[in-house]
Amino acid sequence: MSGRPGEDAPGVPGIDVPRTRVRVDIAYDGTDFVGWARQPGLRTVQGVLEDALSKVFREPIQLTVAGRTDAGVHAEGQVTHFDTAGELDAAKLVHRMARFLPKDVRIRHARPAAPEFDARFSAIRRHYAYRLTTAPYGAEPLQARSVVACRSDVDVDAMRAASRKLLGLHNFAAFCRRREGATTVRELQRFDWVRDGDLLIAYVSADAFCWSMVRSLVGAVLAVGEGRRTPEWVADLLRETERSSSVTVAPAHGLSLIGVDYPADEELAARNAQTREMRSVPVPGGGCCGE
Repeated sequence: MSGRPGEDAPGVPGIDVPRTRVRVDIAYDGTDFVGWARQPGLRTVQGVLEDALSKVFREPIQLTVAGRTDAGVHAEGQVTHFDTAGELDAAKLVHRMARFLPKDVRIRHARPAAPEFDARFSAIRRHYAYRLTTAPYGAEPLQARSVVACRSDVDVDAMRAASRKLLGLHNFAAFCRRREGATTVRELQRFDWVRDGDLLIAYVSADAFCWSMVRSLVGAVLAVGEGRRTPEWVADLLRETERSSSVTVAPAHGLSLIGVDYPADEELAARNAQTREMRSVPVPGGGCCGE
């Protein structure tokens, strides 16, 4: 277990309490949560986890998360971190939290992390899956909370062509709900579709995502698959500097955060600094878009 400087010991000014940074990998069914972020009086993933961990460690626990998912969005590979002055037995913590937490959220792994590890700022890329079904009867009952029904005759080849046009570093303002002070410049590294019988899964990876971006990307490309739009229309959206009203946001319950990638420990500090820098992308005629 690796220690790190912490706060003064209670009642003993000037004495540092060794603290351990802990990485926690979690999964949850987002159906009955109003999202990740703690909100007074509402059931959130952060709130449920922090309350349970605070009881176990007998100190206030605050979580930093890789990606703040919206209401109804799921996670299979979410990553968080926290600092604690308590002793960490990772295997015991996972086992104990399985009894402490409600059935719709699980701690899958826990382990000491380097002091520089930051679940949010250290991340190199995040991976999402969006699940659709083309079955004429809709989603199977056991998948109804995580799979969205779509038309059975969608043109998957056209959807793949449209998705390829969005890859790379762009301003995705047309696909993002605006947040004050937040950039909409992102590097989309993967956007493809895999078919398995009636199940159609979009795999989407980027260095980071802005608010509602994945669901908007899926909604736009699905419009192409249904013959309502063309791949060129999707590409033209990258010229927009504000959210486009023509883009339909796909339902939340089809989306799941499936993984987050991080660099080696010795590269964490550099990655943290890089992530905090403002990003921009060149536009024709000079200047830049984004923040």
